[in-house]
Amino acid sequence: MNIDLLGPWGQFALVVLAIVVVSQLVHRLMLPVVRRLAGYSTLFRAIISRCDRPMQWLVPLIAIQVALQGLPEDLRGLSSVQHLTSVLIICATSWTLIGVLQGLADGVIALHPATVSDNLSARRVHTQTRVLSRIASTGVLIAGFAFVLMTFPRARQFGASLLASAGVAGLVVGLAARSVFSNLLAGLHIALAQPIRIDDAVTIEGEFGNVEEITATYVVVKIWDERRMIVPLGWFTDHPFQNWTRQGSNLLGSVLLWVDYSLPVEAVRAEAKRLCEASALWDKRVCSVAVTDANDRAMQVRVLVSASNSGANFDLRCELREKLIAFVQREFPQTLPRLRAELSRSPSASPG
Repeated sequence: MNIDLLGPWGQFALVVLAIVVVSQLVHRLMLPVVRRLAGYSTLFRAIISRCDRPMQWLVPLIAIQVALQGLPEDLRGLSSVQHLTSVLIICATSWTLIGVLQGLADGVIALHPATVSDNLSARRVHTQTRVLSRIASTGVLIAGFAFVLMTFPRARQFGASLLASAGVAGLVVGLAARSVFSNLLAGLHIALAQPIRIDDAVTIEGEFGNVEEITATYVVVKIWDERRMIVPLGWFTDHPFQNWTRQGSNLLGSVLLWVDYSLPVEAVRAEAKRLCEASALWDKRVCSVAVTDANDRAMQVRVLVSASNSGANFDLRCELREKLIAFVQREFPQTLPRLRAELSRSPSASPG
């Protein structure tokens, strides 16, 4: 078959087909080599994993754009094809850049595992990485959309006319999107100052849970009963809340017992120490017993214990409470809380 009979567009279609086939063959041949080289670097491996699919589009599109330069400038429809290719290249480039950002985030998170017992530093890195990568990805997406619009002449004219009336339009848009921008700024504040981090134990509006996810505009808090609380980022900068793991995951917890005055506190202290040492939940830091209150009926004995995290602390407190109550019932049943009353005869009462 004579190639000249196909015309410029027919010849160009063959060139495009050859570019796609060659690029896919090169990709299949080079990918195992690149992955083997990337095996020595966690960051590089994560980036390659995220950029594999967009690079399959970006490389042939660039080659096609270069091949378009060889066509005659007066060829009908050439400008439209070049414009379409440019738009696709911008989209593929934005996709690749977002993949690089996400790959960097995945690599940094993999280098700082949060599965260790003392994961404060890892959770700090996870929070900064995830929030900043999502903000940067949003910025790349917006920039890519802006570059696509700039390729359309009418869109550029529209942008110029919009800038001419930016006073009123900017005021309206600013008021309408105030909450959105405030949440984005709050996201930067949380990423840098870190009042909360991923997996922090927090109490918000009377609900206790762990920070499960931090997005660019809101935070997902996993409540202890498997519910999810969705909280806007701006809320954390405007309202007080409790962060149980701000400086570390280790926590103190108390077990309160109301008992009679006749209970020997030393026996309870020895039993609490024995129970703590026998429990795998105790982190061997604090185990103390003290009388913290008393009234006209009973005294309050507080057992203060420590654990490596909030979940272990709660389970340890429940375990000690149950076993100490059983200990008092077994060894000193007469010291359980009781109501005393003194009965006396009336002076005017006559004997039977």
